Amino acid sequence: MSSAFDNRQGRTTVDYIEVEQKFRLLGAPAELKKRLVARGAVPGSPSRQVDTYYNAPHRDFLDQEVVSEWLRVRVEDGAASVNFKRFHPIASPVKTHCDEYESTVADAEAVRRLLASLDFTELTVVDKTREEWHVDGIAVAFDRVAGLGEFVEFEFKGEADTVAGATARLEAFIGGLGPGAGLGERIRLGYPHLTLGLE
Repeated sequence: MSSAFDNRQGRTTVDYIEVEQKFRLLGAPAELKKRLVARGAVPGSPSRQVDTYYNAPHRDFLDQEVVSEWLRVRVEDGAASVNFKRFHPIASPVKTHCDEYESTVADAEAVRRLLASLDFTELTVVDKTREEWHVDGIAVAFDRVAGLGEFVEFEFKGEADTVAGATARLEAFIGGLGPGAGLGERIRLGYPHLTLGLE
């Protein structure tokens, strides 16, 4: 997305906004991958992501009618990161985008110990294998999630002036894949919602 949003300390707020849509996969992803290849998509190498989600001592993330915040520590192929997401609109069960703040960390265990020392508590672990493809400013992630099954996420990575504009382009891309691409129902919840049974 572009710098049409307010500039704060040399960074645009758009750097911290995520627009994505998730679907269950119907069967093997071969047909969808075939259609992506036809559009010039480039696949990445599969990686394992182990995401540990935490609750805060000062504000219970689960004490909301619609859970809209997550704090996560991810370990992926020897690297690690810490991430916080706040989904919007806050009170709506249908989210359009989220604020996302993420940074790499040198020592995931140190971050875990830091959070435990500050009375953050572990909520759930999402263990998945991800293969990410890129085409036309879209990241397409094929996820095999332990205990949940197969999914595909489409995330907008291009240039747009507004969330609505990014969403429109994302939906146009998904719609352009055509019928028979293997997309099941759209999932409007994150993987931690699903592992915690918050459907």
